[in-house]
Amino acid sequence: MDVTENLTNIQQDIRQACENSNRLSEEITLIAVTKYVTIERTEEAIQAGISNLGENRLEGFSEKYSHFENRAKWHFIGTLQSRKVKDIIDNVDMIHSLDRLSLAKEINKRASNIVDCFVQVNVSGEDSKHGVMPDEVHSFIKDIAKYPNVHVVGLMTMAPHIDDEQVLRNVFRKLASLRDEISAQQYSHAPCNYLSMGMSNDFKIAIEEGATHIRIGTKLVGEVEK
Repeated sequence: MDVTENLTNIQQDIRQACENSNRLSEEITLIAVTKYVTIERTEEAIQAGISNLGENRLEGFSEKYSHFENRAKWHFIGTLQSRKVKDIIDNVDMIHSLDRLSLAKEINKRASNIVDCFVQVNVSGEDSKHGVMPDEVHSFIKDIAKYPNVHVVGLMTMAPHIDDEQVLRNVFRKLASLRDEISAQQYSHAPCNYLSMGMSNDFKIAIEEGATHIRIGTKLVGEVEK
């Protein structure tokens, strides 16, 4: 698998999806999800020009960060246990999985600086998914105001892993609608301008429905087990 070739193909797909939805490809941040691949494969991604890396486990994040450090912008995209916040907080650039107030409290306590976070929303309602339920997002974000080191830059969701395009679009549209509602409130602690949604199987649809940050693993760097 050639990461550079994969990146070229994905960039073409991004441009097409943006054309379909009258957007600019510059609006899209591509995050390479490197959680299942080696240091060597991650190096290939960086050499190909990828500057945003996503990890979902403390161990994988710590290993990659110690190797690459400032050569990438770091996104923590998995469920984050409160007890592990202290181990990543000053090295991560964005957290995509803020889903409970106890986590916000710990981030606020441990962070040396303000941390950009996405609130994870369980739009699909699947039991296997983490996240705040859609009808609780407004009150959740209001409550985060008490934690000055937590800055809500947007909302994140994971769509069902299915091929039904209409179901996927409905999930992404719901998140976009919630983002618009929060953004309209003009909270200083939660401008909520971004949408983290879309992965290897559905990122084109996600972009057409407003995604600003897409998280691509398999289609970009593959799944070389560590």
